[in-house]
Amino acid sequence: MRILLVEDDTALGEGIRTALKPEGYTVDWLQDGASALHALTHESFELAILDLGLPRMDGLQVLKHLRAAANPVPVLVLTARDATSDRIAGLDAGADDYLIKPFDVAELKARLRALLRRSFNRPQPVFSYRGISLDPVSQAVSYLDKPVNLPRKEFLLLHELLAQPGRVMTRDKLQQALYGWDEEVESNALEVHVHHLRKKFFPELIRTVRGVGYLVDK
Repeated sequence: MRILLVEDDTALGEGIRTALKPEGYTVDWLQDGASALHALTHESFELAILDLGLPRMDGLQVLKHLRAAANPVPVLVLTARDATSDRIAGLDAGADDYLIKPFDVAELKARLRALLRRSFNRPQPVFSYRGISLDPVSQAVSYLDKPVNLPRKEFLLLHELLAQPGRVMTRDKLQQALYGWDEEVESNALEVHVHHLRKKFFPELIRTVRGVGYLVDK
């Protein structure tokens, strides 16, 4: 799951990114509103964490531009503006949730899980497919009721494919979900992850669509 974090406080941004990576998120981090709007317009994210007091473009303006363009990405507003009028303005501009600084990291994680559940229209965020069970919250994976330990990248890839069975996922989208902007990607990395998942589960799990990407059949 790929998240865009938009926060101009360097210490806080680094802290959030560090806290979220072990949870199975790929976190890309920007520090100004104009860059955030460009990234959200031209790239694909499952969720955005958006500060309001940003340089170059205020977070509320970013939000208004997103919703005016019918961009449905779930947005969690993270801000020190705690007045009721500020919260109302954020929600009216299109925010899906609102968290006031300072905050507890555990609450941030819980709110992200809730937003993702709603975005997938699933009351329980557990994916089941032909004997495979994947729980994004606990990051537990099993096959035929036996636990399977997956490295982080393989877990993220399996989650992306199981979340949308029957849909072809392009190589670019999958690589964006697995690797942040600050990570180097080997040219055959995606193929290696697919190969490992097929070996750990069954060969027909992931189908290759030549020249496009991969999918899990319905």
